[in-house]
Amino acid sequence: MAFINASSPHQTTRLSTGKMMQWVIICLVPGIILQSYFFGWGNLLQILIASVVALLSEAFILILRKRPIILTLKDCSALVTGILIAISIPPLAPWWIVVIGTFFAIIFVKQLYGGLGQNLFNPAMAAYVILLISFPLQMTTWVPAHSLQPFSISLFDQIQALLTGFTTEGYSIEQLNTSIDGLTMATPLDTARNALNSGQTIKEIIASIDYQNSSWEAVRWVNLGFLLGGLFLLYKRIIQWYIPVSFIIAMAVFSACFYFSDPTLHMSPFFHLFSGATMLGAFFILTDPVSASTTIKGRMIYAAIIALIVVIIRNIGGYPDAVAFAVLLGNMCVPLIDYYTKPKVYGRKRS
Repeated sequence: MAFINASSPHQTTRLSTGKMMQWVIICLVPGIILQSYFFGWGNLLQILIASVVALLSEAFILILRKRPIILTLKDCSALVTGILIAISIPPLAPWWIVVIGTFFAIIFVKQLYGGLGQNLFNPAMAAYVILLISFPLQMTTWVPAHSLQPFSISLFDQIQALLTGFTTEGYSIEQLNTSIDGLTMATPLDTARNALNSGQTIKEIIASIDYQNSSWEAVRWVNLGFLLGGLFLLYKRIIQWYIPVSFIIAMAVFSACFYFSDPTLHMSPFFHLFSGATMLGAFFILTDPVSASTTIKGRMIYAAIIALIVVIIRNIGGYPDAVAFAVLLGNMCVPLIDYYTKPKVYGRKRS
């Protein structure tokens, strides 16, 4: 009779890494669908390119390292990284943007550290920061929501624009990224940040044409889509509540402190919670089991630190959205957080 030795916890059913990553991909679908509905199908093209590059990059480095290829690719971790990068960049960013980002994430951030379970930083966010610093123009110009576009853009036009920079009718990406009022599109966070830097108050920003045409309603719906997917991850127990709940509560508290200190210069907590990558970050990025803290107290502290950094950068820093920067800084703090929050061994004094 064969006996299987396994460490605790002893469970009758246990999800493999591949199954967990598949559930993460499934739960990303509501947010991706809403993103596609409001901003066009360009993000689906980016996802396709990123997925192919992620798998090929992983296979290439595995061949060099003489590691099993099929078994490693089946865990779908590279696929998740590629998808997260693709939905974080503008839908009509040039194809080489997502190729560079995905290649960097898989090769330099994940595999050169030893592969899954060894990387110190979140691969998708590290790639996003590199892209944002290296190609700020391409990474900060977003296509307007459908209701604000000066002309309709077919799926074939988006494919043509992504690959060549022009549609079949000769419109450039710069023209596609312009609203019906002739304004170059940016995210609501970017619009609000630039207006604040120019000396406008919150009331003036909300009443301005720039803000009303900043796709704020569309961004809210996209965040709600990722919130729905994240809640399903909690329901399926793919992730635990410590990080997302702590992050959302801390975001609300810290942004409220800024808001109530001077409502004329800082946006409300509601705006911060449903702008940028807040919900995507709370449920799909911060919860990365490799680069996040491992203790229960540590996870709460880790999420709160990232929330604080996000709010500070959004209100004071130069970048409108700061989830990627905050996550990388949080990753740096993980060893220290784990050291001071490790549970006490029963019967022994903590040294």
